[in-house]
Amino acid sequence: MDYTLNIRGRLMSLSEPCVMGILNVTPDSFYAASRAETEDVIVRRTHEIVEQGAAIIDVGACSTRPGSEPATEQEETERLRLAMKAIRQTMPEAIVSIDTFRPLVARIAVEELGADIINDVNPSTEMFRTVARLGVPYIVMSRAANMRTMLTELARDVQQLRDYGQKDIIIDPGFGFGKTLEENYEVMRDLRQLELLELPVLVGVSRKRMVWQLLDIQPEEALNGTTVLNMMALERGAKILRVHDVREAVECVQMFDKLKVVNR
Repeated sequence: MDYTLNIRGRLMSLSEPCVMGILNVTPDSFYAASRAETEDVIVRRTHEIVEQGAAIIDVGACSTRPGSEPATEQEETERLRLAMKAIRQTMPEAIVSIDTFRPLVARIAVEELGADIINDVNPSTEMFRTVARLGVPYIVMSRAANMRTMLTELARDVQQLRDYGQKDIIIDPGFGFGKTLEENYEVMRDLRQLELLELPVLVGVSRKRMVWQLLDIQPEEALNGTTVLNMMALERGAKILRVHDVREAVECVQMFDKLKVVNR
């Protein structure tokens, strides 16, 4: 299906899958190499993400890794101010997503800092109302442990968002959230069923526990497993890959697109 997103009046096509590059402005993200806490490092990472072919930069200022102590709302906002200033000065036309579960942070990010998309790992009615008023694309994540429950809950969330007037919705099956190792792989196996919702799907498995725990390795060694799962996700209909390693994910998308051409 040929999905499009309205990015501040510009239409972004998702007829072909694209890559979202992660930029963490936190001191405690689970993958240490992804952390960018100073302006110089943020600028360098921004260039890297864009030059390696990502369509979207996803900025996180509050770690959601298991066992972490969330940053305060003020800390998260201050980190985002630093990051967005550096990004907009460096790549003013870049499409920027903000990874936050706080409605106030979402509002500040869009209205004051120029963010384009809100990526939410903990959906709430208050956030639904906020993004609908802001008029930006919204990524709604599921913590459900199986596809049957996920479809039911996401259908309810999507209807509520539509009732508030939200236009562009992206769904995220929430790999690594509320799921055991086995349940993560069951959701990946059944991922194609999310097409029933007729919305673009974002998959984020980059260097997550479902890779390194299964293979008995560390997150730093999990790129190969991540790439395997990314290809599986593309084959099951994913439209956006959220990753730490942009170049490798872009190459994965290119090879997937080539296979589609060959199979026609």
